[in-house]
Amino acid sequence: MSSPFQKISRVGSMTGGTRWYLSDDCLLAAKRVLYAVEYRRFYLRDLESIVVWRSPRWLWRAIVPGALLTVLGLCLQVWVNSTAGAIFIGVGLAWALLEFALGPTAASRITMTGGSIDLPLVQRTRRAAKVLEKIDAAIRASRDVTVQPAVSTPSMQPASLRSTNSETASAFPAVVDASQNNVS
Repeated sequence: MSSPFQKISRVGSMTGGTRWYLSDDCLLAAKRVLYAVEYRRFYLRDLESIVVWRSPRWLWRAIVPGALLTVLGLCLQVWVNSTAGAIFIGVGLAWALLEFALGPTAASRITMTGGSIDLPLVQRTRRAAKVLEKIDAAIRASRDVTVQPAVSTPSMQPASLRSTNSETASAFPAVVDASQNNVS
């Protein structure tokens, strides 16, 4: 049995993370914090906008741990031995280079008819375009459903071209039948 939900994104954190799923009519966020999971459903018909922007603190993720590991490596190199210091210096520089190579982190806001909520949709901004394209395609597919009228409408011909026959003159046959039965 296949699930109607398709996983489109995962954003991890130290205490859990958020997984995003997409179905035909809704976007589902499963936010895990330690051992509890909180589900939030966003119906596609209610979505107004999804905005993803570069987080202003993404540089701190590269600079602070990289600098701390490099300083620790320099201290170890001076006071303990050069091998341990070189390892920590290498790890600090590798951390900073990896963060710069992965690119800026992202923050996002989902706005719907009832309000807005800040939930991470993607970890990095470079992946945002692909996820937003999937959501956009699902929204377009859900809103392109054509509705057929339940009651047939009268023809849009001018009055002079319509027949005056009681069989085809009215779009509401029940009214015509009621007026024909009241012959006194």
